[in-house]
Amino acid sequence: MMNPHSLLQRSVAEAIGTALLLATVVGSGIMAERLAGGNVAVALLANTLATGGGLVALILTFGPISGAHLNPAVSLAAAMERALPWRDVPFFVVAQVAGAFLGVATAHMMFEQPLFFASQHVRSGPSQWLSEFVATFGLLSVIWSVARKNAPYVPFAVASYITAAYWFTASTSFANPAVTLARAASDTFAGIRPADAPGFIVAQLLGALAATLLFRWLLPPVAHAQQADAAKIDLETGKEAA
Repeated sequence: MMNPHSLLQRSVAEAIGTALLLATVVGSGIMAERLAGGNVAVALLANTLATGGGLVALILTFGPISGAHLNPAVSLAAAMERALPWRDVPFFVVAQVAGAFLGVATAHMMFEQPLFFASQHVRSGPSQWLSEFVATFGLLSVIWSVARKNAPYVPFAVASYITAAYWFTASTSFANPAVTLARAASDTFAGIRPADAPGFIVAQLLGALAATLLFRWLLPPVAHAQQADAAKIDLETGKEAA
C-alpha cells in the first residue's frame, strides 16, 4: 500500500520523532543522575524506563506517517527489503541525524547545560562493539518478525527489547547511528566519547545487515511471498489453458 504522506511530511516526522527520542534519552539521563544520589544502577533504571516508555509513544505517534524508523540503520534495512524507496533514504537519514542533534540541544537547554559539549564517556573496545552488534541485530530481528506477523505490536515489542537491551548489553544498547552521533555531543550520563562513535556505528550497521539477511531467509517479506504465489497461479492457469 502506497504511503499517502509526502516525502517532506515523512522526513519531518522522522526529524521530530528522533528529536523527541533523544530529548527523552538525554533528558532522563540528566534527571536520573541528579536524583539518584550517585547510585548508577538507579540512574540507569530510570533512564531505561523513560526510554522504553518514550519509544512506545513515539512509534505509535509517528508510525502512521513515516513508519517511525527514527534510526538510519532501520531505514537502510527497510530499503533493502523494498519497504522504503532507496531515493528516500538520504532524506530520512539527514532528518534523523538533524533531529537527534536537535533533541540533544533541547534536553541540554531544559537542564541548563551548554548547547553541545563533547562527551568524555569512554565506550570502546571489542566488548562494546559486540554489544552494539548484538543490540542492533536484536532490534532488527524484533522489527522484521513482529512487523510481518503481528504489526500492531511493533511499538511494544521494540520498546520492550530496547528496555531489556539497556541491561543485557555492556554498551547499554545505543543500536542507532543517529543516536550515537548526537550522544557524542552530550557530556552527560547518556554520552559517548566522539572517538568511540565510529566503532559503534560500524557495529550497528553490521548488526542491522545480519538481521535483515537472516530474516529475509527465515521469514520472507509478505510482498515477496505474494509475488511468488501470483507467479505460481499464473503458471498453473497457463498450463490448464494449454
